[in-house]
Formats: sequence, C-alpha cells, structure tokens
Amino acid sequence: MGQGAGRREPTMREVAALAKVSTKTVSRVINGLPGAGTEVTDRVRAAARTLGYRPDLTASSLRRSDRRSATIGVLFEDLSNPFDSALLRAVEDRARHSGVLVLAGSSEDDRALQRELLVSLSARRVDGVVVMAAGGHQDALHQERERGTPMVLVDRPPTFGGTDCVTTTNRDSSRDAVLRLAALGHRDIGFLGDRRTLWTSQERYTGYLEGLAQAGLTLREELVRTDLHGDAPAEAAARTLLGLARPPTALFTAQNLVTVGAMRALRARGEHRRVALIGFDDFRLADLLEPGITVVRQDVPGIGRKAAELVLARIDGDTSPPVHAVVPATLVRRGSGEIPPPTG
Repeated sequence: MGQGAGRREPTMREVAALAKVSTKTVSRVINGLPGAGTEVTDRVRAAARTLGYRPDLTASSLRRSDRRSATIGVLFEDLSNPFDSALLRAVEDRARHSGVLVLAGSSEDDRALQRELLVSLSARRVDGVVVMAAGGHQDALHQERERGTPMVLVDRPPTFGGTDCVTTTNRDSSRDAVLRLAALGHRDIGFLGDRRTLWTSQERYTGYLEGLAQAGLTLREELVRTDLHGDAPAEAAARTLLGLARPPTALFTAQNLVTVGAMRALRARGEHRRVALIGFDDFRLADLLEPGITVVRQDVPGIGRKAAELVLARIDGDTSPPVHAVVPATLVRRGSGEIPPPTG
C-alpha cells in the first residue's frame, strides 16, 4: 500500500461531536466569524487540533458570499535573485498578518510564461496579484486587470491605467551616485546596465546621463554597455571597458548581478582598489568584500510591504484613484565608491 493510502481526513461533524457543539458553530470558529464566545472557541480549536482537522479552504471559499480564497499571487522575474526573494519575503510577511497565503512564481522576464502563470493563479481563485512586469508589452497584465483582478505592479509601472504600482527613486538615485563619483574628481565614468527593455534600466541610464550633464562631463559612448543579463555578461563587458586605451576610473553598475560581474572583473585585474564602483541594489556579502561595495540600496521591505498593503486594500473594496508609491533609495557608503581617481 502506498504512503498515505487509505487515510481519511477528519470532518467538521467529528470536530463538532468532540467539542460538543453544532457544525454551524465549528464553521463559525474555523472561518474566524464572531459569536461563538471565548470558551466555545477554545474548545473547538482544541478538538480540531486533537483530530488533526484541516479546513478545505478551496471549498469554503466557494461557499462564502464574498467568494474569497484568502490567497494572493506574486509573480516576480527571478526568485533566485536576492532582490526578488527579499521582495517576496516582505510581501509574504505583510500578507501573513492578514491571514492571507502567498502563491509565488518566476516569470523569467518571459511574457508568455507570465501569461501562463497568471492564468494558473486565476484558476486557483487568488484574490489579487502583485507583479513585476516582464519587459515589453503588458497585454496579459492589462487583460487580467480588465477582468477585475486587484493588481499592484512593483519595480516597473504599468503601461495601462487604473492600476497601483510601487517603485523607487531609480533616476534620482542614479544621478546622485554619478554626481558623487564626479565630486571625487572622476571624469571617465563607465555605465553597465541591464536590458534596455526594462523601465528600471531606462530610468537608471537616464539618471547616469543627467549626472554627467550636471557635473559638466561629456558622455563617452564607448564607456556604456547595456543589455547585460546576469553577472557573466557584465564581467565580460567590464573587462572590455577596463582594457580600453583610456579606461574608466569609475563604474556605475545599474543592477545587483551586474555589480557582481563588474567586481569580478576588477578583482581579476587587480584594480578593485584603483577603480571606483557604485552599484544599484544591495546584495549579500557586499559589506564583507575589500573594499566594501558602495551601493544604492532600495528599501525592499518597504516596497514589498507597501505593495501588499495596496493589493489587500483593493481586495477589501478600496476604490480610490490608483497610486504610484515611490519608496526612496539610500546611498550606502562602504569604500568602493569613495576611491578617488589616479593622480596625474
């Protein structure tokens, strides 16, 4: 006989018999409804624990008048990325306080996969979704929103109306990072960025250009590399820049994995103490390197918490105008961004 074969789940009727109450009272306690009284509630919960009773949330949601499932879906680009995983944890923590379960998946920045996952979440009757939009058209997200699904976009705003979003100070913080490098005397500041189809990449590159302009520096096109998806392409791009006849004396890297790749290139050439580096997004162990990596740190817990609060409010019936919440990022100075240019 296979593992678990023949096992029968205890019923609500059995919980009621053990607790010496009606099944209606058990239902009231299990669903968190008022009216049972403290002593009766404790007795029902004790009986449920004794029997190992587990409510069928899917079936109960179909019977409830509001037809809610007490679940939300979360679709981010890559849950193995430290930024995405930390963001998921923040959403999950806030949802748990409201008794809401999170179902999560990675879209891999693939619009077809994102559409497939949205359909799957919808089939499971999630009450709302928090999404990091895949690059390019947002047709699937728009269609899901048109169906009435409460939705909040994080990191990248919607290209359609009527939808909340939460982002950070991508452009302003990138401009300030470049200005800080320029204030140290750097005149040749390289830029390494993620895919150009992403709104965040576009904003951070614009901030880089604004920083150069505000510092009175001329853009050197050969010091710009974009469409770097992951640390390996970023490392290769950084090696190319560092090998130029007139290499950059500082780098601004516009994504955490890009920063990792750039740091590898610098260390391989023994230039990690000579070339300044400021990265956008923090990552684990960045403070333990030598020198520590100076970063523009997003308030990931704040972003995730705000996104969860917005979607939960919409689920509860909030019909106020859509919100674009901007959670400020901060510069964390650890040493790599404070390296001055070589003299002479």
